[in-house]
Amino acid sequence: MSILVTGSTGFLGSHILDSLAKRGKKVKVIARKESSLKLKSWSNIEEIFLTENIFLESEKWMCAKLNGVDKIIHAAWYAEPGKYLTSELNLECLSGTLKLASAASKMGVKKFVGIGTCAEYQNSDKPMSINTPLEPKLLYSVSKAACFSVLSKYFENKETEFAWARIFYLYGEREDPRRFIPYLRSQLSKGKTAKLTNGDQIRDFINVADAAKILVDIAYKDMDGVFNVCSGKPVSIRDLALSIAKEYGAEDCLKFGAREPNLLDPPYVVGVPNFEI
Repeated sequence: MSILVTGSTGFLGSHILDSLAKRGKKVKVIARKESSLKLKSWSNIEEIFLTENIFLESEKWMCAKLNGVDKIIHAAWYAEPGKYLTSELNLECLSGTLKLASAASKMGVKKFVGIGTCAEYQNSDKPMSINTPLEPKLLYSVSKAACFSVLSKYFENKETEFAWARIFYLYGEREDPRRFIPYLRSQLSKGKTAKLTNGDQIRDFINVADAAKILVDIAYKDMDGVFNVCSGKPVSIRDLALSIAKEYGAEDCLKFGAREPNLLDPPYVVGVPNFEI
């Protein structure tokens, strides 16, 4: 029996492969054809199932790929920076994930680990625990919360264990250059201006490698339910930017207030970890 990873060439998915490789675990992956060349870096991959779009595949196709699979870490979802929060492709990801879950149950998969988001939670000025009420506001987080709600009920009377991991703010190797920290490093390393908001937002950042390790632990340990994948350590965007700028001696390149704040951007997002790294 083996573990199958979706979204294996993505930011988080690639680190999940790293974590599995460190444990000597053989893995099967579902990947888009155009990104499959990236998978040559991992010698522990025993089988690659290529697709144009996993979410548009039939349940029958999914069942065939799950033959002999014991566990699934489902990291695939549309996540293009600047677009994913409001994209209608979230609906496609939601419906495709439900098909995958149904296929998993039919094929006797023992564990299904789904990936959620901290944006499912109600905005709060206090750290978010797994008991914090849900109140998603954008199509991405609404779709994730709906996925959690449906799968929680669906797997309730099935033999497949279900875990839902709500991811907070990831950073680290292989991060998309359009995301905040890579953008900042790119600008500062060249001595260019980094245009920022006032930087008062408080965030909970966790290294993507640590997040991947938690997900693999969840997959292989006898545990189900909801998990916050976070550090539990609050940091302001201003303080984070200043600490990075100091590495380059480029504090003067930070232009706080040069961007208008996003009114949909919550002022405080910090998690309460319920799983130790």
